[in-house]
Amino acid sequence: MTITTAGIDADALLAAARAQTGLTDLGDDAILEGFGVLVDAINREANLTESAQGRWAQQLTATLINRLKVEDWLARHPDLLERPVEKPLFVFGLPRTGTTLTINLLNADPARRCFLRWEAFDTVPPAAAGALHSDPRYVAEQERLALSLKYAPHISAIHHEDADSPTECQFSMAPSFCAQYFDSVLNIPSYQKWLFSTSYLPAFRYQKRLFQLLQTHNGGQWTLKNPWHPLFLDDLTSVYPDAQLVMTHRDPADVVASACSLVYQVRKMFSADVDPVVVGQSQLRTFDKMIERMLAYREKHGWESIHDIQYDEQLRDPIGEMQRLYTRFDTPFTAEAESGMRAALAANPQGKHGKHSYALEDYGFDRAGIHAHFSDYIDRFAIPVRG
Repeated sequence: MTITTAGIDADALLAAARAQTGLTDLGDDAILEGFGVLVDAINREANLTESAQGRWAQQLTATLINRLKVEDWLARHPDLLERPVEKPLFVFGLPRTGTTLTINLLNADPARRCFLRWEAFDTVPPAAAGALHSDPRYVAEQERLALSLKYAPHISAIHHEDADSPTECQFSMAPSFCAQYFDSVLNIPSYQKWLFSTSYLPAFRYQKRLFQLLQTHNGGQWTLKNPWHPLFLDDLTSVYPDAQLVMTHRDPADVVASACSLVYQVRKMFSADVDPVVVGQSQLRTFDKMIERMLAYREKHGWESIHDIQYDEQLRDPIGEMQRLYTRFDTPFTAEAESGMRAALAANPQGKHGKHSYALEDYGFDRAGIHAHFSDYIDRFAIPVRG
């Protein structure tokens, strides 16, 4: 039984995953620390509804099953781990700063390889050559997304992904139970405290092994997005020494309001007791830590170690911003890349999936207060702000 009167049973979930697959090797048992912290935080702090408790038990079991299958596949195909992951490009920034627009434009370059949503949840076997957008697992995930949109269309208006969209690469870290995703969608402050103090190395090591599996028949320069990477840039570049780093910036008042709205709406899908002010304070703690660690990384490795993109400029001249990014990393900006990006822009105008409305005041803030809180960050990066 994976759920008892005390909540989700971590040991029972792991036993169920192993029983369903007949596999036992997780690749790195160090991940069980994060798994235990997460399940304990869910049981004590998340205040899940009864149905959400069952859904999380299923989700965590499925995550363990996927990891067991990945490790089994790699054990049977060790040659895959000899293939390099060269110059992966990582897009990050405070959430809602244009990271999705940036990754979607880069995804339109046929020379690049992004981490697709359906691959995150059903990884093995790697897709056949040319089948990233036709694999039966893509079709099944797209059908599932279409069904969920009927019940939560407002989530799509805030953040939309198709099954073959480039998804956040934190879903390649979730199988290591070291991912900001969990802290976003649930109110689990003890897990957040653990996440801020732990090493991300086991998660990045697994992520690289996952990409080595996925690139078996469909290669290209790995190009990834995860807003939360500023939390662990040293660990990221320890695993990927030649990584190309890109950070997006936007008026923090808009960032905080939009991010809080997204987190609040998602948390309400799992709990009947979500305090918007608590959401706001949690997001602010995370954003402060992201900026602090990003500045420390630049202090250590040089200001130019990260390429910056301003959200306003990205909206005004998206192709020009992409040309500057390619120049920064000495990458040819081919006609095929530009044509693909222009087609992506034409097919996905802003607001295509609905209008996202939000207000800072709902989360206990106002614009002047947020601008004062982030004044140093705004000044350092010359971020345009509105009063």
